[in-house]
Order: sequence, then structure tokens, then C-alpha cells
Amino acid sequence: MSYVVDFATVSEVGLESSPVAAALAGLRANEARYFQNKYDHVFTVSPASQVPEIIERVHRILQDERSLTIESRPLEATRFEVEGIDMSYVFYESGLSINVMYTIEDGGKRAVGFKLSDGMDVPAELESRFKFARQKSKLAGTIRGSYFVIKSVY
Repeated sequence: MSYVVDFATVSEVGLESSPVAAALAGLRANEARYFQNKYDHVFTVSPASQVPEIIERVHRILQDERSLTIESRPLEATRFEVEGIDMSYVFYESGLSINVMYTIEDGGKRAVGFKLSDGMDVPAELESRFKFARQKSKLAGTIRGSYFVIKSVY
């Protein structure tokens, strides 16, 4: 069952099994607020078990581009298009959020972003490969993030 993320009232629905559920819920709400304000898009997520094709796409890009395998269990995912950009998000039990931004037109921006919920450790599979910058969020506390540019066509 899909869930519309409400950034006015942050909820842990769907994220309860995460040890940093409150921070992950804040991170998810932060993303929902961004897409609502910038694109007037309602951010809706589904349980990972209901959208395996989104998880598989994100994992394939990680594997093909950087030989990365995420160890944490995916909890939720979403995929949508705004202004010619195909966006995919996966929220993991560890508190990790991965997004794939893929401009549909050739020559556009294409990247994978990682965001770490407040209170979680950097996952071992990312620790030695990426440096994480910090940003503050009213909804999510301190978010640490990193990214890489996608080079292949998907």
C-alpha cells in the first residue's frame, strides 16, 4: 500500500524496523518537502516488496557504475518523473537513503546520491569510497550526503 509522505506531520510509518526510524522519517519528510516546494509533486512511497523493479534498477546502477552492493534491507521506494527528470528513491533499514536522478534528455544531469540519517554510521560498503558533507535540516537534523555522476546509459 502506497503512503503519501506528510512533511507537516512527520511519521515513522513503514520505517518502524529501522534503529534510526525517527531520523529516517525526518529525512524522508525532508525529501517530500523539497519536491512539493520545487515541483509541486506529492512524494509517495511504497513498501519495497511491492516495487522490486525500482530496487533492482537502483541496485543495478550501483553495481554497474561502482561495483557497490548495499548490505541493508530496503524498506520503501518510489519512482517518478518531474520536469524531464526520472527520480528513484530507496529508503533502507540502516537509515540510508539512495536516490537516482536521471535526466531523460541526452546531456542532462545524471547522478546517484547517498544521504545518511542522523545517528547512523556510514555503511561499511560506502565508508572508504565516499566523503560525506553535512547539512542541517529542520525535519531531519544533520544529514550527511555524497554522490557520484552516472556515466552509462540506463
